Order: sequence, then structure tokens, then C-alpha cells
Amino acid sequence: MLNYKHSVTLDISKCKGCTNCIKRCPTEAIRVRDGHAIIKEDKCIDCGECIRVCPYQAKKATYDKFEDFAHYKYKIALPAPALYGQFEDLDDVDYILTALLECGFDAVFEVSRAAEIITEYTIRYLKREGIQKPVLSSACPAIVRLVALRFPYLVENLLPIVPPIEYAAMLARKEAKAAHPELTDDDICVLFLSPCPAKISYVKNPLGVSESAVNGALAINDFYFKLRSKIKDIKNPLSLFQTGIIGLNWAGTGGEATSLRSDKYLAADGIENCINVLEQIDNGTIHNLEFIELNACSGGCVGGTLNVENPYVAKARIRSLRKYLPISRNYPTGEEALPADLMLDEADNILINAQSNPLSEDRLTAIAKMSAVEKIYKCLPHLDCGSCGAPNCHALAEDIIRGEADESDCLIRLRDTFGKQ
Repeated sequence: MLNYKHSVTLDISKCKGCTNCIKRCPTEAIRVRDGHAIIKEDKCIDCGECIRVCPYQAKKATYDKFEDFAHYKYKIALPAPALYGQFEDLDDVDYILTALLECGFDAVFEVSRAAEIITEYTIRYLKREGIQKPVLSSACPAIVRLVALRFPYLVENLLPIVPPIEYAAMLARKEAKAAHPELTDDDICVLFLSPCPAKISYVKNPLGVSESAVNGALAINDFYFKLRSKIKDIKNPLSLFQTGIIGLNWAGTGGEATSLRSDKYLAADGIENCINVLEQIDNGTIHNLEFIELNACSGGCVGGTLNVENPYVAKARIRSLRKYLPISRNYPTGEEALPADLMLDEADNILINAQSNPLSEDRLTAIAKMSAVEKIYKCLPHLDCGSCGAPNCHALAEDIIRGEADESDCLIRLRDTFGKQ
């Protein structure tokens, strides 16, 4: 397995050893051992669900600081469209974009601009013959990693086009060098303002590309107050906003799918709902759909744990900002249906980066251990109470075979054993 760099981390000093996180983790990546949680890195998808449910704020996301990139000559901000929903009483996105320049950026390139172009390329891709359907959106990194971990047979269904964050960075660099020919690639720094830890992890571990065009990721909730203080003093914002309705729609659930000019789509949000949809696709019980958009966060990107505003309030604000905008302001240039630099040319990288720790590298030994897991599981109470520190009885049985737990960790069995004495 490759060295995957996670953004979700644990502060042991704050952890009380409760079971909130282990019960809600979608990939069973968390255990409680020795009175505190531990995160199994090979299973974590950085969805941020544990951050959301931890009552002690023991889970947190690591992210870059703007000051860390001060040595670059030219810094470009990539604001996610979810950022626009974080500010109240705002009827012009140009205030936010101008504030980004006031904060020290040299240029701004909206991710929503790239999203509008990706939308058009997705429409072209869906018209191809012989592609795996339904096509799964690859815009949410948590979903991409979830598919690779739990539904590897569906990796072929993932949309093989770079996500808007990556394409925005590519276009931003191109525009910067066109406007300033003296700049080299090493002079330019592209920083994404992220609404969630999954996209921060994407920058550290780009899926489907060898190297990301994004240099770092800032958290919206960390940069929010700096922006807010600048916005207050702006009287005449620069005219920078270049996005239409489609680009803004990407901030919420269904924004990507509803723009594809087809009614054969499904859009779901919330990690548990997404898992249910993926299971139905894997079982073949979903039919006649061309495209499926899945967002790990409830409400879409506006529901990310690195935002500051209630996702439904943010979504309503973005809906208000769409008034009087054209459908789209950004379209592909050139006649090429799908440019080669937009295609995910390293599909195997998605699977390699998501390989979890097997029971054994030897196939026969792994089968024998799987049999042992089932044997132990049959002896457990099947209550899935979490009191053992594992999310369910089957996970405990697997931990026992791995040597990470003991049968005495099951408090129900321990109680019954002492009760008989």
C-alpha cells in the first residue's frame, strides 16, 4: 500500500473513549483501545464524519496555512463555490473574490468556472458507446476512496475526468503564465479553499493523476474571519466573478447531475445514503440510470465539516446569488471531445492508494484466517453494541484474528462467563 497522507487526525488528549465515532464511521476505520480511539489509516476515507459526531472535538482536520506559502512569487486562490454561502447579507460574489486579493493572493480562479467546463465534458463522455453505466461522479474524493475500498468492482464506473479542483488549478496556472510570461511553474502557488477534509486529502494524494496542480489546501473555517474582516472595508469590489448558475449549483447536492441535460440520474448525499446507493448498484438493483452523483456530506459541499454555516442556510444563500445569472459562462475551447490532459490516466492508482491491510499476503493463509473470523463471529452475541471498542461483532472477530483484540474484550460474553461461575 502506498503512503497515503490523511487530513483527519485524532487528539488523544481530548478523546474520552466514547463510541460515537466507531458507530458512525462508514468504513469501520476507528477502534477504541486503552481508553481512547485509534484510526486505522488503511481504512479511513477522510469523510469527516467522526469530526462531525465527536462531542469532545477530539477529531480534527489538518490543513495548510497561508503563511506557509509566503515564499512563492505568485499565489492563486481557488475558492470552492461552497465558500459563497458562508457570508450573510451578501449579494455580490465579487466582494469575496476581492477580499481574497486583499488577504494576499495575487489572483483568483473560481473552481465553479472549471465545474461548468467539466459539466460539458461529462455530457460528451456520457454520449460515448461502450462505457460502464451508471457513471459515478468522481468529484467527491471521499466517495472515490470509498468505492475503491468497499466497491472495487465499481471503480470502472467512475467518471474518468479530473475533478473541478484539479482542472481549475490547471487553468489558473495557464492564465497566470499567459498574463505574466516571466513566471515559471515553481514561482506559482495554487491554494484551494476547502469545505471538507476529503478535498484536503485529495491535494496530498491526488487520485488518478500523478501529481496535483494544487500546491496546498486551506480550510474555509480557518480563513473565514480573515476574509470577513476584509469584506467589511470593501466599497467598490473588482469585477472578478465569472460563473453562471451551473457553477454555483455544484456547491449543493444535485448541482452536478441536474446540469447534464438528462433525467436518467440519481443524486444522493450523506455517507450512509451513498453507501446504500453503491450497494444497490453493486447488487444490480438500480437500473436505467446514466449518471449518479454522490456527496459524502449531507447537503453536498455546503455540508462539509470545514464550513462555518449551516448547510441549508448556505444553500439558500447560494440559491439567492444565482438570480439574474446566465446558465453558464464557461465552455470548452477547441473541437476535441475530451482533451487527453483531462482524463484520469492512472486509474490503477485509485485502487492501489485504497488497498486495505489484508489478513495475509498469502492467499491460502488469508482464506484460513477468514474462516477463523467467521468461527469466532458465530460465538459472539451479534448485538453490535460497540462496548468492545469495535464497531460491530464481525469487526471484533477480525481484530481478534489480527491479534489486535481478545475475546475477553466482549463485555457481554465476559458477563455471561462470570455469571455462570
